[in-house]
Amino acid sequence: MLLGSIPWTGLITVFLIIVIVVIFASGVVIVQPYEQGLQIRLGQYIGRMNPGFRWVIPLITRVVKLDLRTEVMDVPRQEVITKDNSPTNVDAIVYVRVIDPEKAYFEVMNYRSATVALAQTSLRGIIGDMELDEVLYNRDIINARLRDILDRETDAWGVKVERVEIKEVDPVGPVKQAMTEQTAAERERRAAILRADGEKRSAILKAEGKRQSIILEAEGERQSKILRAEGDRTSRILQAQGEAQGLRIISVGSRPLDRRAITVLSLDALKQMADGQATKIIFPFEVSTIVKQAAEYLGATVEAPEVPEGTEVPPEDILGEIPSREELRATEEAAKVPDIDIEKEMQKKPKNLVEEEEEKEGL
Repeated sequence: MLLGSIPWTGLITVFLIIVIVVIFASGVVIVQPYEQGLQIRLGQYIGRMNPGFRWVIPLITRVVKLDLRTEVMDVPRQEVITKDNSPTNVDAIVYVRVIDPEKAYFEVMNYRSATVALAQTSLRGIIGDMELDEVLYNRDIINARLRDILDRETDAWGVKVERVEIKEVDPVGPVKQAMTEQTAAERERRAAILRADGEKRSAILKAEGKRQSIILEAEGERQSKILRAEGDRTSRILQAQGEAQGLRIISVGSRPLDRRAITVLSLDALKQMADGQATKIIFPFEVSTIVKQAAEYLGATVEAPEVPEGTEVPPEDILGEIPSREELRATEEAAKVPDIDIEKEMQKKPKNLVEEEEEKEGL
């Protein structure tokens, strides 16, 4: 009997040792660096437990670990009615962090679900006070207002709301279709404005080009008339000067002629006039006098006075200054039409246009 009882005693001892080790091991607690532990013994809060290896009294002590890192909470999608009665689906993201573990555990049953529910109700109230256009274009204002409300309300829970972001604003079907039509109409209006502005600019440029063309044509015509008038004036001056010099030469040459030479020249003029086909001839002088002079000349009844020797011939100064070949060539060169550079003329702007451009640049 003694030998049979020894194995049972050893087994019991081993079992008790294992139970003691297990109980002792259950009191070992490891708190991570980003966690904070709360020690509760027999329903009484004992205190915080810092990160590291800790041991508590097993079976009667419970340790609650809270994560102190920033958590991302997704606010579920919900339909909200805006101030202008436009139903809109809105969801958001909330970034929170536990700053007081005692409040986060003892003041609220589940700070995560409480924060999400508070975010939903606050978001519904904020968007309900705004019109749809404000909701679409003022998300930063919504984020700031929602963050302030959540941060103020969750302060009693030991939770800090760091950031709130509206993730999506999606109007319902009919509202979205109306917005699409409104956007299309706005784009068509802008396109019409741009087309009208382009046509206006094009018309202005065409009118400006036409005006510049007319001005250039008028300027060219004016210069052409000036040059033609200058050429005609120079030509008439030269022609009159030539005729005057010819008359002066004839006057100088006719001084020493006697009556017989004049008679011969008159008869020669009559001969040329008779060669024509005209039936009527008008003589600008008395023919009988010429015939008498010719008869006297032929009959030698009247002696023609001879030019006495030593008669002074008029000086050559009476002919005036005869232009040299160089002077005539210079006159021809001056009468030529200068070459006009069309490109430069096209680039010229009227004075008023230049002043307008300078005023625009000054502004």
